[in-house]
Amino acid sequence: MYNCFKTARRGFMLVAAGAVLTLTGAAQAQEEFPSKPIEVVIHSSYGGGTDVTARMMSIRSRRNLKTDMTIIAKRGGSGAAAHEYAMGKDRDGHTLLALTQSHLYTIALGKSPLTIDDVVGVARAMEDPTFITVAADSPYKTIEDLVAASKDTPLNWGVAQIGGTEHIGLFQFAKAAGIKFKVVPFGGGGTMVQSLMSGAVVGALPNVSEARQQIEDGALRALAVMAEKRLADYPDVPTTYEKGYEVKTSTTRGYWVLKGTPPERIKILSDALVKSMKHQVFANYLMSSGLDPVDSVAGHEVWDKQIKEEYATAVESLKALDLIK
Repeated sequence: MYNCFKTARRGFMLVAAGAVLTLTGAAQAQEEFPSKPIEVVIHSSYGGGTDVTARMMSIRSRRNLKTDMTIIAKRGGSGAAAHEYAMGKDRDGHTLLALTQSHLYTIALGKSPLTIDDVVGVARAMEDPTFITVAADSPYKTIEDLVAASKDTPLNWGVAQIGGTEHIGLFQFAKAAGIKFKVVPFGGGGTMVQSLMSGAVVGALPNVSEARQQIEDGALRALAVMAEKRLADYPDVPTTYEKGYEVKTSTTRGYWVLKGTPPERIKILSDALVKSMKHQVFANYLMSSGLDPVDSVAGHEVWDKQIKEEYATAVESLKALDLIK
């Protein structure tokens, strides 16, 4: 009887010790993250806006995460190559991807190996609102003038790409305002702005960072900003919401991981990145482009929700534009 009791007691102690070791090991595993450098995968070339934003983000994030961060460019397919690369990596939080709307359009068009359910937002870095603009010498002085002129006759609008952010934003605005339009693609935001100033098109939807200098110089006139509230640096520019058109458009940049990454690691990443991007170093970078750090930077919950909402809007618009079935 005693031997049985002794054996049972020894077994209980071994089980208890094993449980303690398991709990300790789990705690250590969580504490050790990140345990190696984090790769930040971008879909565009080095030196571009996505690359510069990622490098500015990493300056303080390295300190907060206590590990190095390496920027890796995987170009091709408007994000598809970056998605392919990420699929071959462990979903352990050590692979972070930069995201712009291009990724969402690529997924919506069926050109990515991923679906939107594979995307988990970590933190938003940049919210670059869109202006509705005309040239300074345009006969259209207000957004009401432009809408009235577009009711019966479609005017020419400049966009960077067919099916891109400006095209989708214009479609959403036209639908809300009940106007007609034609689009002229120019391949990039800079060329689009130059073409607007030259008179090649009547209107365009540049971001704050793209049109700031021209608006301040008086070369362009901002009739509205496609947002819910006015911008602090442009208090005289009304919003589309004020004018009765509940549509908003902006170019966003942020970071995401693939579904399956442990939630506790997503939180660690989100907290560290948000803290880093609210630091003066990153804030100064945003302000140099005319952007508000307070409105731009957001954490996991806000950013993940926005990604899903923007994807749904993109799918709806691309279908209406007959770009997807």
